[in-house]
Amino acid sequence: MNDLELGTVQARFADLVWAHAPLPSGELVKLCERELNWKKPTTYTVLRKLCEKGIFENIGGTVIVKMSREDFYAAQSRQYVRETFHGSLPAFIAAFLSGRKLSEKEAAEIRGMIDSFREERTQEPGS
Repeated sequence: MNDLELGTVQARFADLVWAHAPLPSGELVKLCERELNWKKPTTYTVLRKLCEKGIFENIGGTVIVKMSREDFYAAQSRQYVRETFHGSLPAFIAAFLSGRKLSEKEAAEIRGMIDSFREERTQEPGS
């Protein structure tokens, strides 16, 4: 998978595609002209770049989503933690919360999330 960073322009474009896909590429050009004031070449250039990132695909003139918005931002977050904190989620959380106190409600929500994502440990025979 290619770099998952999107600039402001690419993010606005991606939001349009996620909201309207699947759609014919001609309709995408019209949508971008109306919403972003773009010309056809700009639309196709940005589309090509996001297809190269594996987010969208243009199949026979129809633009489809290969990676949902939620999956994209989850992958982007994992990439950020991997690159910035050497993959350490605790280091990321410590930096994120630095100088900030959690409310009891926030702490309980985070505990619940951790519990729901915790790996199940199989009990060994005889334990």
